[in-house]
Amino acid sequence: MNATAAPARLIFRAARPADIDVIVALVESAYRGEGSKQGWTTEADMLDGQRTDREGVAALIDRPGSVILLAESDGRILACAHVEKLDEAGYFGMFSVRPDLQGGGVGRALLAEAERIAREEWQCNEMQMTVISIRDELIAWYERRGYRRTGQYKPFPYGDARFGIPKRDDLRFELLVKSL
Repeated sequence: MNATAAPARLIFRAARPADIDVIVALVESAYRGEGSKQGWTTEADMLDGQRTDREGVAALIDRPGSVILLAESDGRILACAHVEKLDEAGYFGMFSVRPDLQGGGVGRALLAEAERIAREEWQCNEMQMTVISIRDELIAWYERRGYRRTGQYKPFPYGDARFGIPKRDDLRFELLVKSL
């Protein structure tokens, strides 16, 4: 993979309704279709169909205790993640970095900012996320950033096309956690 270095100046901000179409396109580009294969977070070999849609993104923007965090440089959205307060834990999901920037530090910086929000603004003592359990390379990336596998699994929502159309029958989510 030929990653472009992270831009020198990243700005983080909460998404607004005007950002919805850009967010949907970014998430789809990072996870689905042939274009996603230029990055290393692709799920194209596991899932077809959509990763998200306008309605789902709008609902996350509007949900109390929830933010879609954006990383921008020169007015361009480079990465996003959904961060939500769940009691004393933060939840991190929908993490997407432009495929041509993956491996260049943008994702690492966005994850650190999401953890800062959960810890400092929401007083959370832990960050949680779920990752498709067969995504060994991605799970290893999170482990290098202090996350640990819990051995707790949730079923993949087979039959619900809002989450994609599985190409395999062994998909499930594993809960990862990090003490903040």
